[in-house]
Amino acid sequence: MKIDELEAIIEGLLFASGESVPIKRLCEVTETDEKTMTSLLNRMHDKYDNDNTRGIHLIKLEDCYQLCTKREYYDYIKSLREKKRRASLSNAGLEVLSVIAYNQPVTRSALEFIRGVNSDGALNNLIAAGLVEEVGRLDAPGRPILFGTTEEFLRCFNLSSLSELPDVELEYNFSGLSEELAEEAAAENVPEKPVADFEIQKFDGE
Repeated sequence: MKIDELEAIIEGLLFASGESVPIKRLCEVTETDEKTMTSLLNRMHDKYDNDNTRGIHLIKLEDCYQLCTKREYYDYIKSLREKKRRASLSNAGLEVLSVIAYNQPVTRSALEFIRGVNSDGALNNLIAAGLVEEVGRLDAPGRPILFGTTEEFLRCFNLSSLSELPDVELEYNFSGLSEELAEEAAAENVPEKPVADFEIQKFDGE
């Protein structure tokens, strides 16, 4: 199969999907090896970005790829679609999102330990917004739910992967925190909500 034909097939697959597609899935459908697929996707990315006559570009989300409209045409697209108000994040929501982003996967108890206050409302709003999701359960007494960020989080903050998060210096060592809280809560049969004295550091994102 010629490269141009394969590129057209991939473009059609991504367009038809309407969401991100894992590179392994693209390889399976087109019967192409991952090295060739990666090279082709990089070529397509550069082609879209360097062509001012196109309104779309290719973005990478961890090991997945998606066709999206370019940011500079947002106002036109917004006018075309039905107007919907997009809720903004509160300070509490940003704090919770920051904690999860930099320490995921993390339990609800760990969130409340770090912030020193109940985080149910902010956490539920983040889940409803599609920025946070359940990613499993901690292998500890009670098997508390673990939370992590989603692909929508990467899109909103214009990131290709979590490794692109800005470096921050946290004043607290969170290593093993989730396990300790789960064990203590299970042993005493009460929720643990100790107060941690440290400042959440936020990062800027579009």
